[in-house]
Amino acid sequence: MWKYYALLSALFAGITAVLAKTGVKGIGGNAATAIRTLVVLLIVWALTFFSGQMKDVKTVSKANLLFLVLSGLATGLSWIFYFKALETGPVSRVAPLDKLSVVFAICLAFVFLKEPVQLTTILGAALIVIGSVIIVLGS
Repeated sequence: MWKYYALLSALFAGITAVLAKTGVKGIGGNAATAIRTLVVLLIVWALTFFSGQMKDVKTVSKANLLFLVLSGLATGLSWIFYFKALETGPVSRVAPLDKLSVVFAICLAFVFLKEPVQLTTILGAALIVIGSVIIVLGS
């Protein structure tokens, strides 16, 4: 199932890029990020409540909390910089650079989580970098 969820995530990330570019017109990136974050906050808390996972919130360890807070900080910074890029850049060039996060995630998972990296993963990551460079420099 994880593959389907990942593909749906990619689809909605693509939709998000187009909607965000349209939504950021005439307002600052920080205001746009604040509005989007509020919507995400409401949806996720509703899902947590209605799926019966509120008990999980009560059992979060200090280590869980620390890493989730750090992840939240990284997410916030990512969104802030993403909207700043969308304010001035075209989606067709901002999104490919943003997707270099895949390459960063692979590298960071290898270094910090000791996840194995296969030759196909390295090749795929290299193609993502090459594709992003071609798209960004192509115009």
